[in-house]
Amino acid sequence: MKKILIVTDGKAGHENQSKALCEALGYSHDLLKVSYPFRLCKALSYAADKAGILTTSLFSAEKVHNDYEAVVCTGSTAFYPGKVIARQLKISVAALLFPSGYKLDFDCILAPAFDNPPDRENIIPIPINLTAVNTDFYEKGTSAFLKRHTPQKPAVAVIAGGPNSIASMTTAEMKVHLDRIFKATEGFERCVTTSRRTPAAVDELIDSYPFDYKLIYSRDQFNPIPAFVSLCERLFVTADSTGMISEAVTRGKAHVEVLMNLNNPHSKFARFIDGLVKEGCAHIFEGTLADANRKVSLESAIEKARKLLGLG
Repeated sequence: MKKILIVTDGKAGHENQSKALCEALGYSHDLLKVSYPFRLCKALSYAADKAGILTTSLFSAEKVHNDYEAVVCTGSTAFYPGKVIARQLKISVAALLFPSGYKLDFDCILAPAFDNPPDRENIIPIPINLTAVNTDFYEKGTSAFLKRHTPQKPAVAVIAGGPNSIASMTTAEMKVHLDRIFKATEGFERCVTTSRRTPAAVDELIDSYPFDYKLIYSRDQFNPIPAFVSLCERLFVTADSTGMISEAVTRGKAHVEVLMNLNNPHSKFARFIDGLVKEGCAHIFEGTLADANRKVSLESAIEKARKLLGLG
Protein backbone atom coordinates (compact mmCIF):
# COMPACT_ATOMS: atom_id res chain seq x y z
CA MET A 1 0.00 0.00 0.00
CA LYS A 2 1.19 3.51 -0.81
CA LYS A 3 2.33 5.46 2.21
CA ILE A 4 2.82 9.01 3.41
CA LEU A 5 5.51 9.93 5.93
CA ILE A 6 4.24 11.95 8.87
CA VAL A 7 6.96 14.10 10.38
CA THR A 8 5.73 14.68 13.92
CA ASP A 9 6.65 16.64 17.03
CA GLY A 10 4.89 13.96 19.09
CA LYS A 11 1.99 16.20 20.14
CA ALA A 12 -1.25 14.23 19.87
CA GLY A 13 -3.26 17.15 18.52
CA HIS A 14 -0.77 17.75 15.71
CA GLU A 15 -0.21 14.07 14.99
CA ASN A 16 -3.93 13.35 14.78
CA GLN A 17 -4.44 16.08 12.19
CA SER A 18 -1.64 14.63 10.06
CA LYS A 19 -3.18 11.18 10.36
CA ALA A 20 -6.58 12.58 9.40
CA LEU A 21 -5.16 14.04 6.18
CA CYS A 22 -3.50 10.74 5.26
CA GLU A 23 -6.75 8.92 5.92
CA ALA A 24 -8.77 11.41 3.87
CA LEU A 25 -6.33 11.00 0.99
CA GLY A 26 -6.63 7.20 1.22
CA TYR A 27 -3.02 6.55 2.24
CA SER A 28 -1.47 4.64 5.12
CA HIS A 29 1.34 6.34 7.03
CA ASP A 30 4.50 5.95 9.05
CA LEU A 31 5.53 8.31 11.86
CA LEU A 32 8.93 9.98 12.11
CA LYS A 33 9.52 11.82 15.40
CA VAL A 34 11.66 14.95 15.13
CA SER A 35 12.96 17.40 17.71
CA TYR A 36 15.36 20.29 18.11
CA PRO A 37 18.19 19.49 20.56
CA PHE A 38 18.36 23.15 21.63
CA ARG A 39 16.00 26.13 21.39
CA LEU A 40 18.65 27.92 19.38
CA CYS A 41 18.41 25.25 16.69
CA LYS A 42 14.73 25.98 16.17
CA ALA A 43 15.44 29.71 16.03
CA LEU A 44 18.15 29.07 13.44
CA SER A 45 15.73 26.99 11.36
CA TYR A 46 13.72 30.12 10.52
CA ALA A 47 16.81 31.95 9.27
CA ALA A 48 18.10 28.88 7.43
CA ASP A 49 14.79 28.37 5.68
CA LYS A 50 14.60 31.99 4.56
CA ALA A 51 18.15 31.69 3.22
CA GLY A 52 17.25 28.53 1.32
CA ILE A 53 19.43 26.32 3.51
CA LEU A 54 17.75 22.97 4.12
CA THR A 55 19.89 20.91 6.46
CA THR A 56 19.29 18.00 8.83
CA SER A 57 22.00 19.27 11.17
CA LEU A 58 19.55 21.49 13.06
CA PHE A 59 17.20 18.74 14.23
CA SER A 60 17.22 15.13 15.41
CA ALA A 61 15.51 12.36 13.45
CA GLU A 62 16.13 8.81 12.32
CA LYS A 63 17.20 8.29 8.74
CA VAL A 64 14.38 7.34 6.38
CA HIS A 65 14.32 5.64 2.99
CA ASN A 66 12.33 6.90 0.05
CA ASP A 67 9.37 4.56 0.28
CA TYR A 68 6.82 7.37 0.46
CA GLU A 69 4.62 9.40 -1.85
CA ALA A 70 4.66 12.59 0.23
CA VAL A 71 5.47 14.11 3.61
CA VAL A 72 2.92 15.67 5.99
CA CYS A 73 3.96 17.88 8.91
CA THR A 74 1.89 19.75 11.51
CA GLY A 75 3.10 22.39 13.96
CA SER A 76 6.09 24.71 14.25
CA THR A 77 8.53 22.03 15.41
CA ALA A 78 7.71 19.81 12.43
CA PHE A 79 7.52 22.39 9.60
CA TYR A 80 11.22 22.83 8.84
CA PRO A 81 12.20 19.14 9.32
CA GLY A 82 9.25 18.10 7.16
CA LYS A 83 10.32 20.38 4.35
CA VAL A 84 13.98 19.31 4.63
CA ILE A 85 13.17 15.60 4.56
CA ALA A 86 10.73 15.95 1.67
CA ARG A 87 13.23 17.86 -0.44
CA GLN A 88 15.95 15.31 0.29
CA LEU A 89 13.61 12.47 -0.68
CA LYS A 90 12.45 14.48 -3.71
CA ILE A 91 8.77 14.13 -2.82
CA SER A 92 6.03 16.65 -2.11
CA VAL A 93 5.28 18.08 1.33
CA ALA A 94 2.09 19.33 2.99
CA ALA A 95 2.01 21.62 6.03
CA LEU A 96 -1.02 21.61 8.30
CA LEU A 97 -1.65 24.84 10.25
CA PHE A 98 -0.06 28.03 9.01
CA PRO A 99 3.79 27.82 8.97
CA SER A 100 4.32 31.33 10.29
CA GLY A 101 7.93 32.52 10.05
CA TYR A 102 8.89 30.01 7.36
CA LYS A 103 8.92 30.41 3.59
CA LEU A 104 5.57 29.42 2.17
CA ASP A 105 7.07 27.16 -0.50
CA PHE A 106 5.50 23.95 0.75
CA ASP A 107 3.71 22.12 -2.05
CA CYS A 108 0.48 22.38 -0.08
CA ILE A 109 -0.54 24.28 3.05
CA LEU A 110 -3.85 23.51 4.74
CA ALA A 111 -4.22 26.58 6.94
CA PRO A 112 -6.98 27.54 9.39
CA ALA A 113 -9.09 30.30 7.90
CA PHE A 114 -8.97 32.14 11.26
CA ASP A 115 -5.20 32.65 10.76
CA ASN A 116 -6.07 34.85 7.76
CA PRO A 117 -3.58 33.12 5.41
CA PRO A 118 -2.54 34.97 2.25
CA ASP A 119 -4.21 34.16 -1.06
CA ARG A 120 -1.80 31.77 -2.79
CA GLU A 121 -2.33 28.82 -5.08
CA ASN A 122 -0.66 26.38 -2.69
CA ILE A 123 -2.61 27.56 0.39
CA ILE A 124 -5.98 25.99 1.15
CA PRO A 125 -7.93 27.79 3.92
CA ILE A 126 -10.09 25.46 6.02
CA PRO A 127 -12.57 26.52 8.74
CA ILE A 128 -11.79 23.70 11.23
CA ASN A 129 -9.09 21.30 12.36
CA LEU A 130 -8.77 18.12 10.35
CA THR A 131 -10.44 15.20 12.12
CA ALA A 132 -10.76 11.47 11.48
CA VAL A 133 -13.04 10.58 8.55
CA ASN A 134 -12.99 6.82 9.12
CA THR A 135 -16.58 5.68 9.49
CA ASP A 136 -15.39 2.42 11.02
CA PHE A 137 -13.78 4.37 13.88
CA TYR A 138 -17.12 5.90 14.83
CA GLU A 139 -19.04 2.66 14.40
CA LYS A 140 -16.62 0.77 16.66
CA GLY A 141 -16.64 3.58 19.21
CA THR A 142 -20.44 3.66 19.25
CA SER A 143 -20.67 -0.12 19.58
CA ALA A 144 -18.24 -0.09 22.54
CA PHE A 145 -20.24 2.70 24.20
CA LEU A 146 -23.57 0.88 23.79
CA LYS A 147 -22.13 -2.08 25.68
CA ARG A 148 -21.66 0.29 28.61
CA HIS A 149 -24.80 2.39 28.29
CA THR A 150 -27.85 2.35 26.03
CA PRO A 151 -29.79 5.65 25.91
CA GLN A 152 -33.48 5.20 26.65
CA LYS A 153 -34.57 8.50 25.07
CA PRO A 154 -33.09 11.32 22.94
CA ALA A 155 -29.75 12.34 24.42
CA VAL A 156 -27.51 15.37 24.78
CA ALA A 157 -23.85 15.32 25.80
CA VAL A 158 -21.39 17.65 27.48
CA ILE A 159 -17.73 17.45 26.42
CA ALA A 160 -15.49 19.22 28.93
CA GLY A 161 -11.90 20.06 28.08
CA GLY A 162 -9.77 22.06 30.46
CA PRO A 163 -7.60 25.14 30.97
CA ASN A 164 -4.75 25.79 28.55
CA SER A 165 -2.91 28.73 27.03
CA ILE A 166 -6.13 30.09 25.51
CA ALA A 167 -8.77 29.27 28.09
CA SER A 168 -9.64 29.02 31.76
CA MET A 169 -11.87 26.54 33.57
CA THR A 170 -13.15 27.14 37.08
CA THR A 171 -15.83 25.44 39.11
CA ALA A 172 -17.80 28.68 39.28
CA GLU A 173 -17.84 29.06 35.48
CA MET A 174 -18.67 25.41 34.92
CA LYS A 175 -21.50 25.47 37.46
CA VAL A 176 -23.15 28.28 35.53
CA HIS A 177 -22.87 26.24 32.31
CA LEU A 178 -24.18 23.05 33.90
CA ASP A 179 -27.13 24.73 35.59
CA ARG A 180 -28.11 26.30 32.26
CA ILE A 181 -27.70 22.99 30.42
CA PHE A 182 -29.87 21.06 32.86
CA LYS A 183 -32.56 23.72 32.71
CA ALA A 184 -32.55 23.80 28.89
CA THR A 185 -32.53 20.03 28.35
CA GLU A 186 -35.39 18.76 30.46
CA GLY A 187 -36.81 15.54 29.00
CA PHE A 188 -33.50 14.51 27.43
CA GLU A 189 -31.05 11.91 28.61
CA ARG A 190 -27.86 13.70 29.64
CA CYS A 191 -24.31 12.40 29.15
CA VAL A 192 -20.93 13.90 29.97
CA THR A 193 -17.23 13.25 29.55
CA THR A 194 -14.28 15.09 31.02
CA SER A 195 -10.72 14.98 29.67
CA ARG A 196 -7.14 14.62 30.85
CA ARG A 197 -7.02 18.45 31.10
CA THR A 198 -10.11 18.84 33.29
CA PRO A 199 -9.18 20.13 36.77
CA ALA A 200 -9.91 17.77 39.67
CA ALA A 201 -12.31 20.29 41.24
CA VAL A 202 -14.30 20.50 38.01
CA ASP A 203 -14.34 16.69 37.80
CA GLU A 204 -15.89 16.64 41.29
CA LEU A 205 -18.43 19.29 40.35
CA ILE A 206 -19.50 17.42 37.21
CA ASP A 207 -19.67 14.18 39.16
CA SER A 208 -22.13 15.79 41.58
CA TYR A 209 -24.74 16.40 38.83
CA PRO A 210 -27.32 13.69 37.99
CA PHE A 211 -26.10 12.78 34.52
CA ASP A 212 -27.55 9.56 33.06
CA TYR A 213 -24.05 8.64 31.85
CA LYS A 214 -20.81 10.17 33.02
CA LEU A 215 -17.19 9.49 32.17
CA ILE A 216 -14.69 11.07 34.56
CA TYR A 217 -11.42 10.76 32.68
CA SER A 218 -9.24 10.74 35.79
CA ARG A 219 -10.96 7.48 36.78
CA ASP A 220 -11.72 5.91 33.40
CA GLN A 221 -9.95 6.55 30.06
CA PHE A 222 -12.68 5.09 27.84
CA ASN A 223 -13.52 7.43 24.94
CA PRO A 224 -17.29 8.02 24.55
CA ILE A 225 -16.94 10.92 22.11
CA PRO A 226 -17.41 8.89 18.88
CA ALA A 227 -20.72 7.69 20.33
CA PHE A 228 -21.71 11.17 21.50
CA VAL A 229 -21.05 12.59 18.04
CA SER A 230 -22.95 9.75 16.36
CA LEU A 231 -25.94 9.40 18.71
CA CYS A 232 -26.70 12.70 20.42
CA GLU A 233 -29.24 15.33 19.43
CA ARG A 234 -27.11 18.11 20.86
CA LEU A 235 -23.48 18.52 21.94
CA PHE A 236 -22.22 21.07 24.48
CA VAL A 237 -18.46 21.53 24.02
CA THR A 238 -16.14 23.84 25.95
CA ALA A 239 -14.49 26.44 23.71
CA ASP A 240 -10.95 25.30 24.57
CA SER A 241 -11.64 21.99 22.81
CA THR A 242 -11.12 23.17 19.23
CA GLY A 243 -10.44 19.61 18.06
CA MET A 244 -13.68 18.36 19.61
CA ILE A 245 -15.63 21.29 18.19
CA SER A 246 -14.18 20.47 14.77
CA GLU A 247 -15.27 16.86 15.16
CA ALA A 248 -18.75 17.90 16.28
CA VAL A 249 -19.32 20.18 13.28
CA THR A 250 -18.00 17.56 10.85
CA ARG A 251 -19.71 14.34 11.95
CA GLY A 252 -23.22 13.25 12.90
CA LYS A 253 -26.35 15.39 13.01
CA ALA A 254 -26.11 17.01 16.42
CA HIS A 255 -26.73 20.69 17.08
CA VAL A 256 -23.50 22.12 18.50
CA GLU A 257 -23.51 24.44 21.52
CA VAL A 258 -20.21 26.07 22.55
CA LEU A 259 -19.51 26.75 26.24
CA MET A 260 -17.32 29.84 26.19
CA ASN A 261 -14.24 29.86 28.43
CA LEU A 262 -11.69 31.68 26.28
CA ASN A 263 -9.35 34.19 27.91
CA ASN A 264 -9.26 36.56 24.94
CA PRO A 265 -12.50 37.30 23.05
CA HIS A 266 -10.45 38.65 20.13
CA SER A 267 -8.02 35.72 19.74
CA LYS A 268 -7.79 33.52 16.67
CA PHE A 269 -9.63 30.82 18.62
CA ALA A 270 -12.52 33.21 19.16
CA ARG A 271 -12.43 33.90 15.41
CA PHE A 272 -12.56 30.14 14.84
CA ILE A 273 -15.79 29.88 16.83
CA ASP A 274 -17.24 33.08 15.34
CA GLY A 275 -16.72 31.66 11.84
CA LEU A 276 -18.64 28.50 12.72
CA VAL A 277 -21.42 30.53 14.34
CA LYS A 278 -21.80 32.69 11.21
CA GLU A 279 -22.10 29.56 9.06
CA GLY A 280 -24.78 28.04 11.29
CA CYS A 281 -22.48 25.21 12.38
CA ALA A 282 -22.34 26.16 16.07
CA HIS A 283 -24.03 28.39 18.63
CA ILE A 284 -22.62 30.08 21.72
CA PHE A 285 -24.71 28.73 24.58
CA GLU A 286 -25.82 31.16 27.26
CA GLY A 287 -28.98 29.39 28.37
CA THR A 288 -30.96 29.35 25.13
CA LEU A 289 -30.70 26.57 22.54
CA ALA A 290 -30.38 27.21 18.80
CA ASP A 291 -30.67 25.31 15.53
CA ALA A 292 -26.99 25.13 14.61
CA ASN A 293 -26.32 21.77 13.02
CA ARG A 294 -24.90 22.58 9.59
CA LYS A 295 -21.95 20.27 8.96
CA VAL A 296 -18.64 21.30 7.40
CA SER A 297 -17.39 19.35 4.38
CA LEU A 298 -13.68 19.38 3.57
CA GLU A 299 -14.02 17.21 0.47
CA SER A 300 -13.07 19.96 -2.00
CA ALA A 301 -10.11 21.01 0.18
CA ILE A 302 -8.83 17.42 0.33
CA GLU A 303 -9.12 16.99 -3.43
CA LYS A 304 -7.20 20.22 -4.01
CA ALA A 305 -4.52 19.00 -1.61
CA ARG A 306 -4.32 15.74 -3.53
CA LYS A 307 -3.66 17.62 -6.77
CA LEU A 308 -1.09 19.96 -5.23
CA LEU A 309 0.78 16.98 -3.76
CA GLY A 310 0.66 15.10 -7.07
CA LEU A 311 -1.07 12.08 -5.56
CA GLY A 312 -3.28 9.69 -7.51
